[in-house]
Amino acid sequence: MEQVRTATEADVARLVELTAGYRAATAAERGGQLSRPVDQGGHAPEATVEAVGAYVGTRDRTALVGLLDEWVAGGALCRTEVDGTGRRGILDLCFVEPGAREVGLGGLLLEYAVDWFRAHGCAGVDGTALPGDREAKQFFESAGFKARLLVMHLPLD
Repeated sequence: MEQVRTATEADVARLVELTAGYRAATAAERGGQLSRPVDQGGHAPEATVEAVGAYVGTRDRTALVGLLDEWVAGGALCRTEVDGTGRRGILDLCFVEPGAREVGLGGLLLEYAVDWFRAHGCAGVDGTALPGDREAKQFFESAGFKARLLVMHLPLD
């Protein structure tokens, strides 16, 4: 059975594994090697206990875990920030291990994350999909997300 709950300190090591899995899976994708640090606009943090642990037990951040029966098969990392338009939600990670996909766990994680953002007064939520990642784009669009910005990059090395 799929379920989602707020992560605890005991879940941090598993969330680090999931974050590392996401980063490894996207590193070879178009744009993946250019992933920005989480404090620069919404992308998974470094896969360290310190970086991921910063989402557990704070007011403006939360970590969620997605369970298949008792197994933590996915996670979401959420934070809020205030900009010129008000409070905005940033979904830094929403990832389900490949072997646990197609059962609705990702959608359930996203649903819980959106509820958390609403409860924290966010006017909207931003999530990142890499260029060419149709699966991620369709996942977000199926939940009502719309693309609002495309960042172009030219390496100068």
